[in-house]
Amino acid sequence: MMRARFVVLQILVVSLLAVLAIRLWQVQMVRGAKYVEVATETRTRSVVVPAVRGQILDSSGRPLVRNRTSLVVSVDRARFDRMRDGGAAVLQRLAGVLGTSAESLKQRIRPCGPKVTRPCWPGSPYQPIPVDDRVTTRQALQILERQEDFPGITAEIQATRDHPGGVEAAQMLGYLQPVTQEELEKRQGFKDSYSGVDLVGRDGLEAVYDDALRGRPGLRRVQVDRVGKVIGVEQQVPPTTGDTLITSIDARVQDVVEQAIANAMKTHPGADGAAGVVLDVKTGHVIAMASNPTYNPSVWTGGISEGEYQRLLSDKSGRPLVSRATNGQFAPGSTFKISSVSAMVHDGYPLNGHYDCPGSFMVGSRPFNNFHGIGMGTMDLRTALIKSCDTIFYRAAYEQWQRDGGRDPKGRPKEPMAAMARAYGFGRPTGVDLPGEAAGRIPDRAWRQELWQATRKVNCDRSKKGYPEVKDAARAAFLKQLAYENCLEGYEWRAGDAANFSIGQGDVLVTPLQLARAYAALVGDGKVRSPRIGWALVRPDGTPVKEIKAPVVSKLPISAAVRDYIRSALSEVTSDGTAAGAFSGFPMDRVKIGGKTGTAQVWGKKDTSWFASFAPAQKPRLVVVVMVSQGGMGAETAAPAVRQIYEAIYGIKGRPLMPEGHLPDHLPTIEPDGTVDR
Repeated sequence: MMRARFVVLQILVVSLLAVLAIRLWQVQMVRGAKYVEVATETRTRSVVVPAVRGQILDSSGRPLVRNRTSLVVSVDRARFDRMRDGGAAVLQRLAGVLGTSAESLKQRIRPCGPKVTRPCWPGSPYQPIPVDDRVTTRQALQILERQEDFPGITAEIQATRDHPGGVEAAQMLGYLQPVTQEELEKRQGFKDSYSGVDLVGRDGLEAVYDDALRGRPGLRRVQVDRVGKVIGVEQQVPPTTGDTLITSIDARVQDVVEQAIANAMKTHPGADGAAGVVLDVKTGHVIAMASNPTYNPSVWTGGISEGEYQRLLSDKSGRPLVSRATNGQFAPGSTFKISSVSAMVHDGYPLNGHYDCPGSFMVGSRPFNNFHGIGMGTMDLRTALIKSCDTIFYRAAYEQWQRDGGRDPKGRPKEPMAAMARAYGFGRPTGVDLPGEAAGRIPDRAWRQELWQATRKVNCDRSKKGYPEVKDAARAAFLKQLAYENCLEGYEWRAGDAANFSIGQGDVLVTPLQLARAYAALVGDGKVRSPRIGWALVRPDGTPVKEIKAPVVSKLPISAAVRDYIRSALSEVTSDGTAAGAFSGFPMDRVKIGGKTGTAQVWGKKDTSWFASFAPAQKPRLVVVVMVSQGGMGAETAAPAVRQIYEAIYGIKGRPLMPEGHLPDHLPTIEPDGTVDR
């Protein structure tokens, strides 16, 4: 019996040894290569090394956006998700090192969503999430030397964006945000140019030139021990630094424009926004472009709070995230008359004819008045521009409306005023190298028909039930009657619509940049250009990559003689016209300024103040446009701001920023070591 048991035990031991030998042979011989590979993978990590983003420079090489190096602490949320407590203990220890709360860190690494308030993480969940970009060396060493206490936490030197000008040109330059998972998935075939640790441009030049500025990420494969501490480097592919964007912006002129529009708002209580644009007439490049209210782009670094984010979008704070230069749409007032004069002459009105300028003109059954109802007698179109007579334009618009068939047009109406406005580039985006530009609005018969179809139901409903929510009985009655008229005949292009159009009122809307480009085409070579801010892309060592030119998109349908006539008339506005008071004492013998004031009425608000100008008047090289929302008369608010800009540019009260109006005609020299030779 005992012997039988020993035999069974021996057989069992031999069987186990045989199974073990077979399994060992399978592991070592049959599948050995695979297990070696798996074992190797478990002790290596692939680390994406973000590229240094290219700088953005002004036309002389001054930095508008540059990089600063800083120690950045980041959290690997994917690793936290594999921990039993979700990384709560690690966050508590990290909060102690960084001098903050664990709850604050937890908010920063949670994913953004429709119901999640900021701060939160808008990027990919599979990339390191920066939680502090201003840590000290001591704090970083506490983390790096105790990796067993801080799994999933890294502290590395990274480049972060710095804006030397602070709030200046904030909307134009744009900002950066983390790449989202959706963006990564869309770019599956482009992983060599877009990595999960990249920041991408979300607005302004940072967005438009993102591909060039971002560069190409590198790769580092490292060996790690069981707690994730790096013990060696297996492979390293260095990143490629992004290109440098040289712009046509002059940082000194930009500073002056920012100050001028800020002063204009301060000097006119109630003003709620302003914009200023300086264009190079010859090339179509932007020399300066400012918008107010503005903000400091540094708010985006390290995550923005919900309160600050809402402030950037709030109407109460003036929506500082939105550029009024490219996205603000306003009635242009009398600055628009350059288009109306061009339309009159193109339609057959004599350029050198004489026209009556009464204090009031009857458009159908309704009187349309001059400013303050003042009649100025008989004059030519030159004087009409200088003195800003309205009734001459009312009459021309009314006559053209009648020739088109009035309220019952036959065939296809010519609509000379609207056609000329579109030729000047109004009613469509300029195509400037910035995202999200507004198109403005040039209303005509077709637009009126489309609007009526879109709003008819609402107007018909309101014509019956009225406006019980409006407390003012007279206003409520007016709105109800207006709704009734629009319900029945809102599709009609009325005589009053045409009259208002002729002086840049009614439903006409333009952006400050559109108006600046229109004036540049008029006083320049007659070509309408798509403005550009970017001038060239170069490598960090100065090697040229690409020159950026402002393309010609159309040509004004008026002769050089007509353009010269209008330019000559506008040249007298600052000495004998509506802007004479604003430019009193300005040394016109040194540099003569031409331009046109505009005072646009806005229902329920104060007037919009405009001044569109050019210099030198005899041979213009610069166009300067300033708009102040709720700023009152153009001569009182916008014109003095433009004067301040010209005084700085031409050195009327100090050293000139552009001696003799000289603009740089060649790119700044960037040395191989990256320094700029000015």
